[in-house]
Amino acid sequence: MLKGAPTATQSYLIKQLPSATVFVNERFEVVHASDQWIADFELDPFDIQGKPISQLLTKTGHSWEQALQACISGNSDETKVHLNLDTATGETWSEWTCIPWHDEQENIIGLIIQTEDITRRKLLEEQNKKLNSHLKATSEIGKIGSWEYCFKENTLTWCDMTRIIHEVSDDFVPTLDNAVNFYKDGHSRNTMAMVIHEATAKGISYSERLQIVTAQGKELWVQTAGRPIFIEGKVVGLTGTFQNIDEQVTSEIKTKKSEHLLRTLIDNLPLNVFIKDTDSRKILVNKSECDYLGVSHPEELLGKTDFELYDEDVAQISRKEDLRVMETLRPILSQETWNRKKNGKKTTFLTSKIPLLDETGKASGLIGISLDITDIKQKEEELRDLVNVASLQNKKLINFAHIVSHNLRSHSANFSMLLDFLVNEKDESEKDNLLKMLINASDNLLVTLENLNEVVDINTNVNLDKKPIPLKNKIDTVVHNLSAYLGKNNAHVTNTVCDSTEIQVIPAYIDSILMNFITNSVRYKDPERDANITFSAKDEEGYTVLSITDNGLGIDLEKYGDKLFGMYKTFHKHCDARGIGLYITKNQIEAMNGKVGIESEVGVGTKFTIYFKKKND
Repeated sequence: MLKGAPTATQSYLIKQLPSATVFVNERFEVVHASDQWIADFELDPFDIQGKPISQLLTKTGHSWEQALQACISGNSDETKVHLNLDTATGETWSEWTCIPWHDEQENIIGLIIQTEDITRRKLLEEQNKKLNSHLKATSEIGKIGSWEYCFKENTLTWCDMTRIIHEVSDDFVPTLDNAVNFYKDGHSRNTMAMVIHEATAKGISYSERLQIVTAQGKELWVQTAGRPIFIEGKVVGLTGTFQNIDEQVTSEIKTKKSEHLLRTLIDNLPLNVFIKDTDSRKILVNKSECDYLGVSHPEELLGKTDFELYDEDVAQISRKEDLRVMETLRPILSQETWNRKKNGKKTTFLTSKIPLLDETGKASGLIGISLDITDIKQKEEELRDLVNVASLQNKKLINFAHIVSHNLRSHSANFSMLLDFLVNEKDESEKDNLLKMLINASDNLLVTLENLNEVVDINTNVNLDKKPIPLKNKIDTVVHNLSAYLGKNNAHVTNTVCDSTEIQVIPAYIDSILMNFITNSVRYKDPERDANITFSAKDEEGYTVLSITDNGLGIDLEKYGDKLFGMYKTFHKHCDARGIGLYITKNQIEAMNGKVGIESEVGVGTKFTIYFKKKND
């Protein structure tokens, strides 16, 4: 320590001191200062000698001056003072150390003050203070704690938040063993023991989502993470974080349960459910949609558009519907639509498309719901056919009842009248004549009953088996059997049916049908020309169509069209006409699920068209 006033040599030494040092007298006037002190406070070296330090440093503050006064009075051997000064480089902080300056008689003649620039340290302290405040707030908000374990000391340190999460008392002392035991027995505890071993033995960091049981017995989900602390490549400890994520995990579990419940519901609906984005790409499909499109997993459909799944014309219709729904925000509800898959299968749906809105109210896609009603439509068609058949059969039944009632009543009245005449007749020759008339009436009644019985047989034997018959051969056979009849009447038959053409028919009926049409064409030929009959056939929408064309008298269809196939209806004054043939033929054709049509012109001829169903039903 320097004693007394400094000599020139001492002053020169003080000037070169590496630390910022200043000597002041009892009035705090600068006696001498080091170059470092002058530089630190940005002073003029030629304008400091003898000036009070408070004049040189204008922002020392009243408390600082009191501290200097106490030191020079001998009340304090050493005083540390922090000063905040504004310099050309900005705000600076200095730490001052003051000790009394004694002369040779140990009298205090001033102070020796050394200063240190602590601006950087002060800034770091402020930053650390802010960082600690931020970490504390983050820890409290995010419920995140920290911990550290030292191998050498075998000590585990928990921060306040870690202790709060574990619900332990203030005097609880954590150890590595009891920390592991907080984890729920089973998967969580086993996992924690394993990762700690891996971290200590192999230096492997970890982050796990596990369950603990707190000191109060409460089960919590936590996110625990740790990493090894290395010194010279050797693991000397562990440090990590500990976060309470129970609310988050509980919410996730509830959400997953809700999603699973919703997914289960959607997948088990007997409906095709899908969601599309604005480009009509599927972003969700249910099991029914997968089954309909023949895939085993939704991933095979996600991201695909209808153009990749259906024919282009079908996909184009669907895309236009999608755009209309998303642009107008108006749903399509229960619209009957049809669809055709790549394999050609056509189906009918009741489809609804509902716009999917985002938080701004704009369409971010659409939800589609489709019900496959193909089977229902088919059943409707079958029911419609059944109703038509029932209606037709009912008409036939009513017609047949009228015929039976009319014809039998006519025969009954005829018999009654003849018998009455016979009873009252006295002339024997006249009686013989009446008996002949009764016998003829009896024969007519038998013919009528036979005709009615044949009609009943046709309409009751609807379950007779149909068999494939070569049509050309069958026509040739019937023509051959009628060759004498045809030759006698100079009739000619032309058969243009292909050899390969087959029809599904009841064999006994086809003979009767062909024979009836041929004999009718001959019977009603034009007396001015020979009869020419032509057979031809073609395929048409599930039917084999047989056409029989003649050049006979023709029929006035405007006059007789609705009565043409009626029972006992005749349209020409021909002695052999009974009006039963076409009626029976039509019944036979319809009994095989076929149909018959007619085109005719008086004086030109007639064309009958018979439709034989290809499918054997």
